[in-house]
Amino acid sequence: MPNLSAEHLRVADVMAHDVEFIEPQASVQEAAVLMGEIEVGALPVGSADHCVGIVTDRDLLYRVVARGRDPTSVSVQDVASRPVLSCKPDDTLRSALDVMGANYVRRLPVLDGNDRVVGWLTLADVARHLLVNDDELQVSLQDRLDGTER
Repeated sequence: MPNLSAEHLRVADVMAHDVEFIEPQASVQEAAVLMGEIEVGALPVGSADHCVGIVTDRDLLYRVVARGRDPTSVSVQDVASRPVLSCKPDDTLRSALDVMGANYVRRLPVLDGNDRVVGWLTLADVARHLLVNDDELQVSLQDRLDGTER
């Protein structure tokens, strides 16, 4: 079995290729509806050619709901997180995880050489990939669930 550790995997091995964007002028309510429909916790703001921010469920909660703002009148661009941190498809998974950890973010747009968004990397995708492809980890987790830890 090949080594599937974060040091050896590339971002391209794990990233999602289908990326749903939201327009900067869209309302926060529209963003929340779209997030619910496609079951995600964040959306890149703008387009593949020009990503201007990331709007997360936490942005909606803390910058709109907690402040009593009207989600139909607040635009996504007003609450989106910036600057946009990113990674490249050929970066190691370890380096992308280091960027996430150092900046307390759970997801990164993946940019090609022309700074165009070509993918989306999330901690959930990383965890799922590593779990599905790591037999030793699966056995260990199953042992814990069964109460037969080794």
